[in-house]
Amino acid sequence: MSMSFNLNVIEEFRANGGRVGGPFEGGDLLLLTTTGARSGRPHTVPLGFVRSDGLLLVVASAAGAPEHPQWYRNLLAHPVVRVELGTETFDAIAVPAEGARRKELFDAVVRTAPKYGDYQAHTGRQFPVVVLERPEAPPGQPREVRSLADKLLEAHTWLRAQLRHVRAEAQAHVPGRPAGLGLQLRQHCLAFCEGLSHHHTGEDSAIFPALARSHPELAGVLAQLGEQHRVIGQIKEELVTLLAGIELSDPERLRVELEWMSAELESHLDHEEAELLPALAGIPFPPARPGPIGR
Repeated sequence: MSMSFNLNVIEEFRANGGRVGGPFEGGDLLLLTTTGARSGRPHTVPLGFVRSDGLLLVVASAAGAPEHPQWYRNLLAHPVVRVELGTETFDAIAVPAEGARRKELFDAVVRTAPKYGDYQAHTGRQFPVVVLERPEAPPGQPREVRSLADKLLEAHTWLRAQLRHVRAEAQAHVPGRPAGLGLQLRQHCLAFCEGLSHHHTGEDSAIFPALARSHPELAGVLAQLGEQHRVIGQIKEELVTLLAGIELSDPERLRVELEWMSAELESHLDHEEAELLPALAGIPFPPARPGPIGR
């Protein structure tokens, strides 16, 4: 599909609550926004989807083209994607299926949408089947975010839950096993690393400088936390390097790095919460918007 055609479909989708005409009329369609593998810029494409046993699936068929579509290459580099489905928008982790699981899911897709079977029959490329996982709120997460302290705890709860998840997958990963977790583990681990980077960048660029101005007595604590960010960032970069290929060639080293990350991150999060939550509890979130001038 051409870029102009895609743009028209995207505009129509957003203007009509997910309903479009033309070749997609009456079909199941979503918008997938990925982050460019090289550019780092967002890219949105309309895609057909299939639901199977509660899973939301998309297929990188490219209508039978000999190469994987760009959106698939993007999500291998950046697994956290944005999904627009009807009037709903949410973030998801894109996880391609492997081995027997991939065949099982592709067969389920073809039963619902036979065109994918027709496309597959005319190319030697095996179509990736991607599960769009919508992370559930982990137990203990604040139900309502009213202050910056609540927001910090929400982010910390997500990071702890994701790290526990990837550590469990790393322990279960056995190279060469037919139903191995290599690609699934890789995507979840990269998603954790992206979330960690985003959180620490936000703290370093906005939250910590603001606290330094409003609470100068925290200057020493903030400097310590910033140094911890740098240490944890170095571990994260080592994890990303290990995950640079699609296959995990050294799972034992990955397990060691994840245990190191867990120890450093848990210590850092506990320290940050003990020192900063009292100050952040008095700051509303989201920030109140200023009223009209003169009122």
